[in-house]
Amino acid sequence: MHIILVPDCKATAKTLNVSPRLLIVLIVGFLGLSLATSLLLAWVGIRFDLPFASELVAPVRQVQQLKQQEQNLKVEEYVRDNVSSMAAKLGAMQAQVMRLDSLSERISKLSGVNVPKPETGSKDGKNGKDGKDGKGGPLIRLSRPLSVNELQTEIDRLSNVVEQRSEELTALESQLMERRVKAVLLPTAMPITADHIGSVFGRRIDPIAGIGAMHEGIDFVADPGTPVFASAGGIVQTAEYHPQYGNLIEIDHGNDFSSRYAHLSKINVKPGQIVKRGQLIAASGNTGRSTGPHLHFEVRFRGVAQNPARFLQKNTQMALDASDLTGAAPGPGNNEGAPQVAVLKGLR
Repeated sequence: MHIILVPDCKATAKTLNVSPRLLIVLIVGFLGLSLATSLLLAWVGIRFDLPFASELVAPVRQVQQLKQQEQNLKVEEYVRDNVSSMAAKLGAMQAQVMRLDSLSERISKLSGVNVPKPETGSKDGKNGKDGKDGKGGPLIRLSRPLSVNELQTEIDRLSNVVEQRSEELTALESQLMERRVKAVLLPTAMPITADHIGSVFGRRIDPIAGIGAMHEGIDFVADPGTPVFASAGGIVQTAEYHPQYGNLIEIDHGNDFSSRYAHLSKINVKPGQIVKRGQLIAASGNTGRSTGPHLHFEVRFRGVAQNPARFLQKNTQMALDASDLTGAAPGPGNNEGAPQVAVLKGLR
């Protein structure tokens, strides 16, 4: 680009050559200077609160206010949705806690096992007989709904309560299972349907030798071939002939308990076999050192003979419940019929 300059005082003209690059630099510099000047004027106007600056900034402020209002509306809507969801969750958790409390109370009453409760009061019992804090007063409802933080706090508290109730029910289940296992493994079921008792546990005159001796079991008088049932579940340790006991079965019930069934005419189990409470294991007879057909029944703890009457007369209902758990077939080991009642009376 050629620019010709003609001054008034001189006759000769001057020519100025402007390249495209220089022209672009000049335009960019002019625009930059204009922008810097505008920003400077705007800053001065805003800093010193000049009228013309307020008019220039007003549209910008309106746009910002609109954006802020829109954002606030979105936040409020999000909070309302969260509060509604949290309130619904809180109500569901409260209902769950009530159901768990009711279930725990019913199970405790039916089973007779007390549900372990945490101590909520002082240990010295100053806050009540049971150490629980006394609380009460008139009901005054809040005029405003719970905030998000208050709802979250209440949800956290109920979560802890639900977890605590679950642990209590788990402990109750463990106690019930332990009770059922003990019921299944203790020899408390009648082993035979007997007519009467021939000899009880304790000192007696030996029927063969005619001298004083210790009788370590109970003799149930019954016809030969009368079914004999396991008094409790366990593992067969011995199933063989013995010179004194005749055909003998010994069952290990665990926890150092075992039972013996002697003078049998027939053995239906083998050593190492697992038997259930009330399972048919043999038939009564008159083998070994015996004066007549009967079943000699012993209960031993750590190898020491115990009085079987202590077990047969104790927790009869618990033994019946345990037979339901094992699913054993009906028989003298599972039923409390008239012959068994008469025999148990004869043991006293």
